Amino acid sequence: MSYRQILSAGLCAAALLGGVARAQTPPPANLALAREILAELIAINTVHDQGTLPAAEAIRKRMLAAGFAPADVTMLVIPGHPTQGQLLVRLRAKAAKAKPVLWISHLDVVEARREDWTVEPFVLTEKHGWLYGRGVQDMKGEIAALLAALVRARQEGFVPDRDMIFAFTSDEESGDANGVDWLIETQRPLVDAALVMNSDGGGGSMRGDQRLSYGVQTSEKVYVTFQLEATNKGGHSSIPEPDNAIYRLARGLSRVEAFKFPVATTPTTRGYFAKAAALESGQVAADMLAVSKEPADLAAAERLSATPARNARLRTTCVPTGLSGGHAENALPQRARAVIQCRMMPTDSEAAVRAKLVEVVADPGVEVSVVWPAAPAPDSPYDPALFARLTKVVQGMWPGVPVQPHMDLGASDSVYTRAAGMPSYAVGAIWSDVNDNRAHGRDERISTKGFAEAAEFDYRLIKSVASAR
Repeated sequence: MSYRQILSAGLCAAALLGGVARAQTPPPANLALAREILAELIAINTVHDQGTLPAAEAIRKRMLAAGFAPADVTMLVIPGHPTQGQLLVRLRAKAAKAKPVLWISHLDVVEARREDWTVEPFVLTEKHGWLYGRGVQDMKGEIAALLAALVRARQEGFVPDRDMIFAFTSDEESGDANGVDWLIETQRPLVDAALVMNSDGGGGSMRGDQRLSYGVQTSEKVYVTFQLEATNKGGHSSIPEPDNAIYRLARGLSRVEAFKFPVATTPTTRGYFAKAAALESGQVAADMLAVSKEPADLAAAERLSATPARNARLRTTCVPTGLSGGHAENALPQRARAVIQCRMMPTDSEAAVRAKLVEVVADPGVEVSVVWPAAPAPDSPYDPALFARLTKVVQGMWPGVPVQPHMDLGASDSVYTRAAGMPSYAVGAIWSDVNDNRAHGRDERISTKGFAEAAEFDYRLIKSVASAR
């Protein structure tokens, strides 16, 4: 469906319903605004080296133009990082009946090289019902939909029961200027909240045109990066010696490849598998039910582990993602290094995983050190009242879709808010195809229809979580 067709469909649906906002897309003017914001954000390159300040400034201007008071639109720049802007937008309650809700979204994106793409990565391009551009999925499409929904609520005169704080931040993808971490550490009064919503995680999963389920992220795997390093005195390549740093590292990596961490489950993953079983059949459904119990059935877990995504939900994983060694083609290597990225179950710890890697490598000549330390955080609790509210919004848009707790396999800024004691739930608005996830990849895209639905979904979600009841 083209953008013009969606606008037309929104008009027709609104007319049929006598103006009641029950269409799957927002009013045409608001959808046009969402599209306009998305095009503007995609055109602003926010990779780490460029920074997020220009994008934050663009949003600041739009929020002021939408009627937000200057006191409710706050720009902050991290000291020592002049290009990394953080923008806070506050939708105020008249007389707050509860602590605020904090909504977090990151403005930065991963690098995209023009030669790798079939379209310009920093120009929003529509083709055959898809919107292409770096960040449309992760996560400028989510931000544009959220901003359009926020403007719509503000212009309709909506007043929440409690303040709603929307934070647009830096360096979630890479770099040392993470905005959410900095805000919590240095500006806590501005962002302190009873509840955190994060558009960068969770969300709906599809297979083709079939909607499978909607996951509310209550936890995520914790990443930690290690380095394996073998060193040697080296020498001339004309006289090979048995103790070679590259060979030594390679043997250690082979042992890491063959090793599997033990099965571990959490309340979130057990809840996920229990509900996911209803979407499967036969042995897979039975195995999912078996790992949703305590203790988990290890034979069932092994069968499920044949699928990489299911394996990642059942255990800590470690995989080499970088390799370097040697200093000259005619010299024996004095040093060989590998980068090992581990995604830990929330029940694991950096120290325990490092100790296991040392044991598995089984070579005192290969040093295992931490490159990027873990930032662990507890699961957010399963809140029945909140889940009932979220389920009502999801099924109001997509009737019958099951809503379930979800552990994200990747990382998000929720790790910082959870560690600060603020229950955090990721609720992405744009559905993704389990067989076509292009976040961080070439020709990143979202469906035009899905983007339009996201703007309506976020509008309903804002109004729902703004209630203090």
